[in-house]
Amino acid sequence: MLTNIVKYSFTLLLTMTALDAVKAQELSGISDALISFILDGKQKTTQVTYHPSMNRQILAVTATAYTSHVGQTDSTPNIAAWGDRLRPGMKVVAVSRDLLEKYGLHRGSKIKIQGLPGYYLVLDKMNKRWKRKIDIYMGKDKREAFKWGRRKVTIEWAS
Repeated sequence: MLTNIVKYSFTLLLTMTALDAVKAQELSGISDALISFILDGKQKTTQVTYHPSMNRQILAVTATAYTSHVGQTDSTPNIAAWGDRLRPGMKVVAVSRDLLEKYGLHRGSKIKIQGLPGYYLVLDKMNKRWKRKIDIYMGKDKREAFKWGRRKVTIEWAS
């Protein structure tokens, strides 16, 4: 008979991507056979994943980049949506409003972005039309923003 913890872990793993499943395996000691069974189903994350022992939430999003130029923001490109003043070099993201309303991020949340070092602060929000999206602040460096392009990434934050 499976314990509640193992049942919960199995259900949780069914909604994870391959990378998330491997991380969960390392943390929980789940067998290779179970991981293979889950990954063979090729299921993708469609909702936020919660890891109770770490008190963390994980979500796959689309990530783009923006700069402090009028053409990419509004007439006050150095002022974020909540009134924070942005300066080049700051590790800041703008998030889609569903991440604020539905997934529990808020102004000042610290998030980890897959593939980037350190943590980024949520200090800006995006237009209402965007869903499951973040925009990474690149200061005034348009070249770096274009180089980043559009990517699928996983973000992680404390719940």
